[in-house]
Amino acid sequence: MTLQVDIRKLSFINEMAKVGTNGVADNMSKLTGEDAQMEVTKTNFVDVDDIKSQVDPGNRIGVRVRLLDPPHGHILILFPEESAKKITAIMLRDVVDDMSDVSSKMARSAVEEMGTMMSSGFIDGWADVLGRAIDIAAPQLVYAPTGEIVTRTAGLGSDDLALFFDSDLTVPSYQIEAEIYAFPDLEEFVEMVNAMEVQSA
Repeated sequence: MTLQVDIRKLSFINEMAKVGTNGVADNMSKLTGEDAQMEVTKTNFVDVDDIKSQVDPGNRIGVRVRLLDPPHGHILILFPEESAKKITAIMLRDVVDDMSDVSSKMARSAVEEMGTMMSSGFIDGWADVLGRAIDIAAPQLVYAPTGEIVTRTAGLGSDDLALFFDSDLTVPSYQIEAEIYAFPDLEEFVEMVNAMEVQSA
């Protein structure tokens, strides 16, 4: 597949990443009562075959969300295992006194709920910028080495390239880390970016 990506469009793509992650941080701030910050550290078009070499090693747990409307594709919200434990504590703090009593099923459910909330914030940010509703399928819980999750998700699309957002979430008191990867249908995504450029001219 060949895509004509205008280098001048990259600033808009970076803005899309920023708006999406701001939506995540806003939702996290509401949940924790703290000023959560999420920073986009890298935005790249990468070859799907090379993605595994671009991500950190180690297992991640999180959710994969399929977009049912343009730009279609998938969003991944992933947490390192230590952060997943902290998320479980936050999500269950009002219903469980002793975290040692929490079952693995409850813990997975808490992480899934957090991931769903974060992905909603990200996608709502995109929808606002694009001026359209973006519906999503039910989020799917994922747990595996980072490279496997990311490679498998990229392989669900038909593109040779993936738009790869790498971002860091900071919640001061909780030291939670999170990563977001977006894999929109590139042809649709670039077309939508071009359309936004025309409208703003």
